[in-house]
Amino acid sequence: MTRRPFVLAVIAAMILAAVASLRANEERLKNSAVVLDEMSTSVDKGIPTSLVQKAQCVAIIPGVKKAALGVGGQYGRGYLACRKDGGGWSAPGAIRVEGGSVGLQIGGSDTDVILLVMNPRGVDRLLSSRFTVGADAAVAAGPVGREAAAQTDATMMAEILAWSRSRGIFAGISLKGSTLREDVGENKILYGKEITNRDVVAGKVSAPTSADVLMKALAKY
Repeated sequence: MTRRPFVLAVIAAMILAAVASLRANEERLKNSAVVLDEMSTSVDKGIPTSLVQKAQCVAIIPGVKKAALGVGGQYGRGYLACRKDGGGWSAPGAIRVEGGSVGLQIGGSDTDVILLVMNPRGVDRLLSSRFTVGADAAVAAGPVGREAAAQTDATMMAEILAWSRSRGIFAGISLKGSTLREDVGENKILYGKEITNRDVVAGKVSAPTSADVLMKALAKY
C-alpha cells in the first residue's frame, strides 16, 4: 500500500513532463515560422528570396544557445522541411545542432539559424541520422541582402548555405565542427510514434495542426 502514493506521483510527474514537452514543441514550431518570415522578408538585410525559392530543403533552428561569445560551443533544436515531388513542402522533421564552433557570432546568448539545402547531395546529408559540418558536408555562409543574390555563383557550389540572426543583425555564418542530427524524441512528440526525418519528408505522415503556422510560412516559397 505504501507504494501507491509513490507510483501515482511518478505517473503525475510523467504526465506533466509530457505536457511540458508538447508545449515546448508547439512554441518552437511557432518560433521557427517567425524566424523564417523575418529573416527572409527583410529585402535589404535578409536572405535573398530567390535562394529560398531554389532550395530543396530548409532547416530552421530558432534560439541556438551559445556557450561563449566569439568562438564557442552551441546547442539548439529546430525543424526541416523539403520540397515534395508534386509541389509544396513536406511535413516538418525535428533536428538539433550540437557542439562545434560558430565562425561568426554577434553578441547575445541566442542566435536564430537558417540552413538552405541547394542540391540532392546536401539533401541526403541533411536527412542522414547525423553529420558533421565541414567534415561530412560543405556548408557556406550565405549571402545577405537583395544585391547579394547576383553574387551567389561561388556559394551555390556549397551543398548547404547558412545564415544567422542575433539581436536583429543578419550575417552569414560557418557552422564548421557542429553536428546536426535528427531528433527522434521530438518527432515522436509531433507524430505520436518514432519516425525518421527521411520518412517524414517522404510523405509517410501529414503535418500536425501544431505545425500549421510553419507550413503557412513555408508555402510562401
